[in-house]
Amino acid sequence: MIHGFDLDSPLVCEGIIGDGCGGGRLFFIKENSLRAYDPQSKNEMFLLDEVYEAKQISKSGCKIFIDCMSGQMVFDLSLMTKITSEI
Repeated sequence: MIHGFDLDSPLVCEGIIGDGCGGGRLFFIKENSLRAYDPQSKNEMFLLDEVYEAKQISKSGCKIFIDCMSGQMVFDLSLMTKITSEI
């Protein structure tokens, strides 16, 4: 558990420092939205809404991949926007 987040949860992932955007932040799904938590400032940031039936999230570089029951979404942290949605 880091800052109250269960890193073993499939709906939480950690931004690795040096791995592109969002290093050191935690990314998670809460109330059908993608959010980020900065442990240094203790601020939570809303990133994307309408994330329904999420099963798992993961991060690689500046992209967050969200696997949902209906398909996959990709959110680009450098653009701060959803770039694809495969259903």
